Amino acid sequence: MKNNKQIIPIFFAIDENYIPFLAVTLQSLLDNSSKENYYSIKVLYTNISEENKKKINKYKRINIDIEFVNIANYVDKIKDQLYTRDYYSNTTYFRLIIPELYPQYDKALYLDSDIVVLSDIADLYNIELGDNLIGATTDEAVTSVKAFQDYVEKVIGVVDFKNYFNAGVLLMNLAELRKFKFQEKFLYLLSTVKYTVAQDQDYLNRLCKGRVKIIDGSWDKMPIGGRLSRNEELHIIHYNLVSKPWHFDGIEYEEYFWKYASKTEFLDKIEEIKANYSEEEKVKDMQIGDKLIERAQKEADCVGDDRRPKESKPSIEKSQDRIDVLKKIEELEKEGKFDVDPEDDPPTIPLKPNRVDYLKKKSTSKIKTIAANKIGEMFLNDLIKNNKLIIKEIKGMENLQNVKTGAMITCNHFNPFDCFAIEQVFRTSGQEKEKKLYKVIREGNYTNFPGLYGFFFRNCDTLPLSSNKRTMVKFMEAVDKILKRGDFILIYPEQSMWWNYRKPKPLKSGAFKLASRSNVPVIPIFITMEDSDIIGEDGFPIQKYTINIDKPIYPDSKLSVRENVENMKSKNFEVWKEEYENFYGIPLEYTTVAKEV
Repeated sequence: MKNNKQIIPIFFAIDENYIPFLAVTLQSLLDNSSKENYYSIKVLYTNISEENKKKINKYKRINIDIEFVNIANYVDKIKDQLYTRDYYSNTTYFRLIIPELYPQYDKALYLDSDIVVLSDIADLYNIELGDNLIGATTDEAVTSVKAFQDYVEKVIGVVDFKNYFNAGVLLMNLAELRKFKFQEKFLYLLSTVKYTVAQDQDYLNRLCKGRVKIIDGSWDKMPIGGRLSRNEELHIIHYNLVSKPWHFDGIEYEEYFWKYASKTEFLDKIEEIKANYSEEEKVKDMQIGDKLIERAQKEADCVGDDRRPKESKPSIEKSQDRIDVLKKIEELEKEGKFDVDPEDDPPTIPLKPNRVDYLKKKSTSKIKTIAANKIGEMFLNDLIKNNKLIIKEIKGMENLQNVKTGAMITCNHFNPFDCFAIEQVFRTSGQEKEKKLYKVIREGNYTNFPGLYGFFFRNCDTLPLSSNKRTMVKFMEAVDKILKRGDFILIYPEQSMWWNYRKPKPLKSGAFKLASRSNVPVIPIFITMEDSDIIGEDGFPIQKYTINIDKPIYPDSKLSVRENVENMKSKNFEVWKEEYENFYGIPLEYTTVAKEV
């Protein structure tokens, strides 16, 4: 009985193939629902068996109604206008006809069926929309990839990519959408414009822009960009695009999916789907992501950009955050605390052995690495194209090219992008044809760094350190194998990153111990910098880099490991010191104040 309970209309749009995953979504929704509300669920479809309808109807409760709504006749009228690609079907467009299909409702929720709900969905429904047409979250896939950002701003016409929303979780103001004549405008736009990247989501963003309430991202959290800092804030997980736990291992938040899947009668079916999902299909999935990025980039490149004036740009005020960091660096140098980071890094979550696949033995790890390196290459090209990374000169390239064995590459650490500078050097050297370049990173960057950088940290041939001893055993074994097979490893022996700090800092022993253990050389690289005439978004000049590659430093077979570590470390620092003094024309001196004994 509805009685006086609040009625919450919830719409799904599926085909026969998605019945098992709809069951998982409904199980999670049911488990977190309140008896104080009445949930009216409408499943829009064109072809679902009676047997599957019966299975889904088992989720009905006294306050949960489920109705299957066949909209085949309606879709037949417009099906020739609907464009789909890859894994999409016409069902993705069903949400756009909800306002006219249900004139009795002024407000409703639309949910994709590749989600799990961890809170009472009524809390989302009760968010006030005002006269906005839609309530939705910023699309994390867009905020993570520059090509998507350019696409939504230039092609779709959203002024700021942060206002582009994901259409898998929608709070719909049906009354306002009808006043807006949304469906009429959608059909007109469908006949005149063809969006090939996100299809119906692009149409929604184009039509609703300016009248969208951006709601908290915890209501549509995707398995990219790392975990939220507090899991209790997590309301909906959306296994978007190819991030499906029923296809891949290691998907972020997969434990929630399997928790609810285990409560359904479809668990065996879902496990069978996963077991039968071939390596070829997995590779194809990752290629879809690559092609999607390429398509977005091509479409964005075909559109002029007159939104931002090129002439007489206003002066950019220097970022207070950067000013504070520079002051902190000054303090740390005076105190002699060269290995302390002046910036607030994400809190470190201990990296357990089962959470990292250093040598990419798992097929899932290999596929993620291929995708990450492809996106990383595009990101690097974009940095260079837009003068966010300026490499003025590379000196001593032969010192890198002539090394035929494995090697540890050391570099001073002064910018989050300096690893991309080394990546560009590696690519330019031609060594990438025969070798790989691995990067040693800190534990927290791997375990919980957010956004696109977090994706790179976890998947772009990285070797995370760990506070867990068992994980470090795996780390050491991986380093030995990587060096033995002739690959390179980039490591920052200063340990800390000091933004735009030009002096070499005292070195730690780790890099040299690893090189000595494996009897491979250290290749010292010291990057010097100078101001360019381009002002960055932080108000400071973008730096022009001169990358100095010095001669390899080899272990001495006559010395012990400990002696080699001290010898190689000393030589490395002297080389850096010489590069610093020659380039800047001043002696290397620190402001460190000696402590009284």
